[in-house]
Amino acid sequence: MKLLLTSAGVQNPSIRDALVDLLGKPIADSSALCIPTAVHPMGGPASAWRFITGQTPLPMCGLGWKSLGVLELTALPSIGEERWVPWVREADVMLVAGGDATYLCHWMRQSGLADLLPSLRDTVWVGLSAGSMVLTPRIGADFVEWQSAPDDRTLGVVDFSIFPHLDDLFQGIRGQRTQTRASMIDVAEQR
Repeated sequence: MKLLLTSAGVQNPSIRDALVDLLGKPIADSSALCIPTAVHPMGGPASAWRFITGQTPLPMCGLGWKSLGVLELTALPSIGEERWVPWVREADVMLVAGGDATYLCHWMRQSGLADLLPSLRDTVWVGLSAGSMVLTPRIGADFVEWQSAPDDRTLGVVDFSIFPHLDDLFQGIRGQRTQTRASMIDVAEQR
């Protein structure tokens, strides 16, 4: 799997260029599945709808994909793998919304998607905030909001942790924008 882990989606030309590089073809020629699951415990149905329809200031689904489908992880256990696994294998990219990383982790495990990830060698994973954090080993107690989360452990696909929205934190503390871009991590070079 190829990873593009971001704090706020495809926000600028360099992140968009990295995405196209990882895809190996233009966005307009690529099929995408969006995963809104992490949004539900924090933002609710209206936030999920805005993510899916690209009506959010955090660009992901509205980038001009050849096709765009929705993969709601909470529904997958009742559908059966014979239906949804081919959808995942056929997608060029998975666009994973932000929200609650522990909730997303739970449903990735429950649905079977977490077990499928290692076999998706050519698929691009674009994470937005929690959609990035879920691939780390731990997210830190400050980011655990889902009441049913046993702790802060997540999938551990990568061997580092992410502090998203770091600029927002510094802006609130200092009242100004910092030049630190630690909140956006592109691990394309690790492939």
